[in-house]
Amino acid sequence: MSNKIGRNYLCPCGSGKKYKHCCLIHDQQSNQVSDNNFIPGFHETLSNQEFSSLEEAQAFMNGFTQKQNQAPQADFHGLSSEQMHRLLNFTFESPEVIFFSEQFTNNIKAPMFTLFYMLVEHISEKGLKPTAKGNLPRNLCREIALHYLGEEKYQEQIRFGQINKEEDYFDLHVVRLVAELSGLIRKYKGKFILSKKCKNLLTKEDNKQLFLLLLKAYITKFNWGYWDRYEELNFIQQSFAFTLYLLKQYGEDRLSSEFYADQFLKAFPALLQEVTHTPYFEPEDELKRCYTLRVLKRFTGFLGLAQVEPVGDDELLVKEYSIQKLPLLDELVRFPKGTKH
Repeated sequence: MSNKIGRNYLCPCGSGKKYKHCCLIHDQQSNQVSDNNFIPGFHETLSNQEFSSLEEAQAFMNGFTQKQNQAPQADFHGLSSEQMHRLLNFTFESPEVIFFSEQFTNNIKAPMFTLFYMLVEHISEKGLKPTAKGNLPRNLCREIALHYLGEEKYQEQIRFGQINKEEDYFDLHVVRLVAELSGLIRKYKGKFILSKKCKNLLTKEDNKQLFLLLLKAYITKFNWGYWDRYEELNFIQQSFAFTLYLLKQYGEDRLSSEFYADQFLKAFPALLQEVTHTPYFEPEDELKRCYTLRVLKRFTGFLGLAQVEPVGDDELLVKEYSIQKLPLLDELVRFPKGTKH
């Protein structure tokens, strides 16, 4: 399939994405499984069959292929190729594979959500005048950072430079962007204001819907690569649900980020072909670092789905984290019967 479809063409699965950002990695993985397992198994099975027509042979082959696609795969930790395809490309439209529940705690402890509420409090009913560049005012960014981080961590935050603009406190910058993408805040007549939808949910004290709107906007509308200087590698973001699946299985124990990065790479080794080879970094190491930062720290950690703690004293130099799932993950994300978890 990947030899016939251009990388920049729309994916034939109907997702609306380019092939290279959708099924390419999955197809490459399937081809690898096919080359190693499918053909020998098929010929062995075929040798014991007799067909009276071409149509009968085709029907047998279709059934064999479907059976292969529905068989649990070790590298997918019990998911079949068919389930993985749904998980990657139709995450929010596949409740038979993954289900996002609205029956979770209203007391949401997530860095993103805490910063969002601080921002909402400052916008309030009066609105908030942005800077000439359309960002949050400097003093507000400093005030929120100090309040959220506390004096000690705030001093660590500014040890290499003061917060002079919104981007200097990047966590808040991301929250502001995602809040706009989710339709909870917007600019109107030269001010940041709360949308009607946001006001209604705040009035109802419906933290769950607010959180779900932020979560979905962060996953589907915000580019996680904006946080860092790694390559595009959009598939890392697209595969977020597989990491949630891994956390559901192994997250009771505190494990190294290296463990999750290894499982990700085993599941999708073809992604290494997307990493530019340089004389300074091995593609595997570069991919693991990018995955750890984008998915483990800045997704599961930032959204309060896992506790992500640096291994070592200086977080600026940290290369490894310890990961353990938090109660919100089990309440929010479910993998129905038929998926191993």
